[in-house]
Amino acid sequence: MKIKVRIKWILDVLMTIALFFLMGYQFWGETIHEWIGAGMLVLFIAHQICNLNWYKNLFRGRYHVTRTVWCIIDILTLAAMLVLMYSGIAMSRHVFAFLPMRGGMALARRLHILGSYWGYLLMSLHLGLHWRMVLNVFGKRRTAQQKYSITGFMISLIIAAYGMYVFIKRDFPTYLFLRSEFVFLDYDEPRLLFLMDYLALMGVCIFIIHYGVKLLKKTGARRKGAYSRTGWRFQGHTNSLWRQRVPKQIF
Repeated sequence: MKIKVRIKWILDVLMTIALFFLMGYQFWGETIHEWIGAGMLVLFIAHQICNLNWYKNLFRGRYHVTRTVWCIIDILTLAAMLVLMYSGIAMSRHVFAFLPMRGGMALARRLHILGSYWGYLLMSLHLGLHWRMVLNVFGKRRTAQQKYSITGFMISLIIAAYGMYVFIKRDFPTYLFLRSEFVFLDYDEPRLLFLMDYLALMGVCIFIIHYGVKLLKKTGARRKGAYSRTGWRFQGHTNSLWRQRVPKQIF
C-alpha cells in the first residue's frame, strides 16, 4: 500500500471513530464534544488536502451512472460537513469561544441538527463506496474478484434490516427533515447499545451503496455486452453491421 493511500486510510478510520463519539454527545458532555469536533475539523481539512486530485478531475472524463452516483454522494457529504463545521464553530462555548461570532444561534442549532444526521448517513454511504477496499484490507489477501459468500451476504442483510429498525426507532426522519428543533438524548442509555445501533445504521448505508453500485456495474456490463453482440462499439462511431452495407470509400 502506497504511503498516500495509507494516510488516506488512516484519516478515514479516525474520522469514522470520531463520528461515533460526536453522535454520542450524551455520554461525553459539551466540552469533550467540542474538542472531538475540533479534531474532526483538522481531520476533514487533511482529508481534503489528500484528495485534491478529486477536485482536479471533477470535470474531466465521461460520467457514467456509477461515477455520477459516486460524485453526488461525495458532494453531498462535503456540503454536510461544511454545514456541520460552521454550525459547530458558531455554537461553540469552549474551543472556539474566542472567535467574534455573536448571534445566529437559532439558525446554527438547526444547521447543526441537519448537518449531524445527514452527515452521519452520507459519511456512511461514502464509506460504503470504499467498502471493497476495506474488505480487501481485512480479508487477508482476499482479492477484489472473489465473490462474497451467501453466509456473508445474509449476515449483511440481517445487519441492514436491524439498521432500518434503528433508523425508525431513533427518529432519524424527524431530524433529517427538521420536524423538531430539539434532539431527544437518553442519558441513561447503555453505551454498548448505542454503539450497536449506530454501527447497524452505518451498516445499512454501506449495504445499500455497496450492493447498489455492484448492481449498477453489472447492469452496465450487460448493456455493453449486448451492444457488442449487435455490432455496436461502445467507444467507436460506427456500426460494423452497417459498415458492410455502405460503400467502402465513404469511410
